[in-house]
Order: sequence, then C-alpha cells, then structure tokens
Amino acid sequence: MKIKVMIVDDQPILSEGIKSVLSTSDALEVIGVAEDGRDALDKMENNVPDVVLLDIRMPNMNGVVATGEIKKKYPSVKVLILTTFDDSDYILSALNNGACGYLLKDIGGAALIDAVKNAYAGDTILPAKIAKKISDAAKNVSADRELRLKKAFGFSERETEIAVMLYEGFNNRPIASALNLSEGTSRNYISAIYVKLGCDNRADAIRKMKETLSV
Repeated sequence: MKIKVMIVDDQPILSEGIKSVLSTSDALEVIGVAEDGRDALDKMENNVPDVVLLDIRMPNMNGVVATGEIKKKYPSVKVLILTTFDDSDYILSALNNGACGYLLKDIGGAALIDAVKNAYAGDTILPAKIAKKISDAAKNVSADRELRLKKAFGFSERETEIAVMLYEGFNNRPIASALNLSEGTSRNYISAIYVKLGCDNRADAIRKMKETLSV
C-alpha cells in the first residue's frame, strides 16, 4: 500500500515540482495539492493523507496554525514542514503544534522521498542545520534562572536544562532534539521534574517555576 501524501504550498510551480519528485517513488502517492492550510483542511474531509508536506508562510492559514488544526482533527496524520524559512521561532512553533519534522526546500529529491517515508514510519525529521537552530534557541536562557531553579528544587544539571526549556514553552520533541535525547528519555526526565516540583502536569509545573522565579 502506498503512502498517501498531500502537498500544501501557495506557489503552484513549487507544488508541481514537489509532486513530480515524489511521483518518482513507487512507495508514494500524491493524493492532493492545496494552496494554504484552510484549503488543505477542506480537501482532507474527502481524502485523508498519511503525510502532509506543509509550507510555513501562506495566506488564509499559515503552516504553524494549520499544523495544529490538522493534528487536532487527524492525530495520526504526519505533518512535515517543507519551507525556505529556518527561523527558530517558526521551527519551534511548528514542532510544538505537532509537526514531526522540519525541512528546507534546498533538500534533494531522494532525501525528500526518504524523509516522507521516515516521517510515515514515526521518525522525527530534523536535519543537522535545523537541530542546531533548536539547540541555539535552547541556550538563549538566563544562567541566573537555571541556578535559582536548581537550588530551589534540587534539580540535576540535565533536569535544570529541561526545566528551563519547559518554562520557555518547549514541548517534548524539541527538548529531546535539542539535547540529543530520545523522546522516551526526555519524558522520564520531565516526570522526575514533576515529582521534585510536586506537580503532575506541565501547566502546574510552569506555574510553580514562575512563582519561584518571581520572588
């Protein structure tokens, strides 16, 4: 059975080029092309893809918002961002909204086909350049904040790193990617952080840290 793919891009010539590349693989079938997030959601009501290749900057509904809407309505669909923009805010927003990966449009044809297959298989797709962007963003935090949280709750060095990232709004996937951890290991650290904070969910953990740092 072929992997069903939808391409979402507001530039038709790019969509056609991507479609041509994907059509060279016997494992993939492009079942639709949409011009923005809203158009994609409308078309998915009739034919739900396995993987969506989604641009970021589009009219009506951009890629970040569309990712969240697609994942809410179709949780099993893999959303793979394919764009020219490598701004860390875009990357983190897309991943936090449920994207399974983030690719730049300078990717080669064979690599794009492999990325779609790997996304369908459940992998997180983050090229080295994108992973570095996430890592650099994660490092842009206050050393004072880290020290205060570590002292207040007895966090280990790694727990402190992850606690700060939680505080900054990072979700499990970008935390794991930035720190070169598996998502399972990342979840284990987060569970240990919850125990030390005396909380059982992310919202309460962030609130507890904010209360501590505001003193």
